[in-house]
Amino acid sequence: MARKASLSGFPEWLPAERLVEQHLLDVLRRTFELHGFSNIETRAVEPVGQLLQKGEIDKEVYGVGRLQAGEGEAISATDPNALALHFDLTVPFSRYVVENAGYLAFPFRRYQMQKVWRGERPQDGRFREFTQADIDIVGDGSLPFRYDVELALVMIEALTNLNIGDFTVRVNNRKLSEGFYLGLGLTDTAGVLRNIDKLEKIGAEKVKQLLMSEVGATEEQAEKALTLASIRTPDTSFVERVRELGVTHEVLDQGLAELAEVVGSAAQRSPGRIVADLAIARGLDYYTGTVYETMITGHEQLGSICSGGRYESLASKGSKTYPGVGLSIGVSRLVSRLLATETLVANRSVPTAVLVTLENDDSWNQAQDVATALRERGIPVEVAPSAEKFGKQIKFADRRGIPFVWFTSAEKCHEVKDIRSGEQVQADPATWMPPAEDLHPQILRPTTDSATA
Repeated sequence: MARKASLSGFPEWLPAERLVEQHLLDVLRRTFELHGFSNIETRAVEPVGQLLQKGEIDKEVYGVGRLQAGEGEAISATDPNALALHFDLTVPFSRYVVENAGYLAFPFRRYQMQKVWRGERPQDGRFREFTQADIDIVGDGSLPFRYDVELALVMIEALTNLNIGDFTVRVNNRKLSEGFYLGLGLTDTAGVLRNIDKLEKIGAEKVKQLLMSEVGATEEQAEKALTLASIRTPDTSFVERVRELGVTHEVLDQGLAELAEVVGSAAQRSPGRIVADLAIARGLDYYTGTVYETMITGHEQLGSICSGGRYESLASKGSKTYPGVGLSIGVSRLVSRLLATETLVANRSVPTAVLVTLENDDSWNQAQDVATALRERGIPVEVAPSAEKFGKQIKFADRRGIPFVWFTSAEKCHEVKDIRSGEQVQADPATWMPPAEDLHPQILRPTTDSATA
């Protein structure tokens, strides 16, 4: 089980837990690069004005200031030029694109894995400091809609490669929802979306009351908005169900066509992984079209572990825009659940595959020669800390999960022992290799009740 961090909201993993996190990051990295995404890293801070204009999350931003600022250097938290830690990777990426557009080849495909910070209340799967893994495709002036389909397929492949169990990508289109609300006569579409986004937290009846009190909806309008949000299909049949509601608007037509393309193509290439869910809204204001959320089957209470969508003008300078579509995996949220349920575990807590023993205190240099020969061929090795009895050195290796123990005599005769099976054989430091599955720690998916709880 994952330990509770000493400072709430700031997780720190034990070595074996960190191996699980690194495994996830490595799998994502390989998958993203196979699809041609380039890696970037952006700075940890952005001007407050840049952050707050991109979404209604001003209460979640951590400001940054020097504890001992010099005279005239103190900056007010309300100053748009004050610095704050970024709350996601999309806003910094949009700034990065604008500043480096002359050096990038469009459509620009990037992946990014970094820490982000949000000042929200820590709870299951929600942290104040956490790691995200993002992919985005950005165009210069325009971006073909086919990339909305591609992003969904890439993320389905990435999550499948993680071997975390069943999951579902739920997808909607903001144009569909906004066009429907406009067709109903509701002009505050952003307000309707914000309240619909609360459905899973507070329920339909409370959302209905909010729609009537906050956005001026009539009871009939509120009920139709909720009826739209109740539509969920694994195929394009949602189009007919929306049409049956009798609402018309040109923006609605565009949203229906776009969502049908995403769901139809993804359902064909990855059947069973994607559903059209017309309750999905996404809270950030910069999304303009397709929006995605991903749930792990059996862990829906954790919320979405992978979200994102299409944005048209998040990255812009004057009349120049760089529309994009992106998805973000909450790596820390995912890791915390995988560790708590023991869905994935490391078979050892250290990278070391071989412990070289010490016959006596004078054999340290000889042991280092063996270790160097093994390391030159990519075998992780450490030398025993002291020349205790061999039984104690073997117990030391066992406690650390090191599978092999190496013995070298004064006559430079070498033997290696698999302490799991007890098998001991002669070995040459210049040629011996452990089995491939023992060379590095393995991440396993135990077939136990705890892994499916």
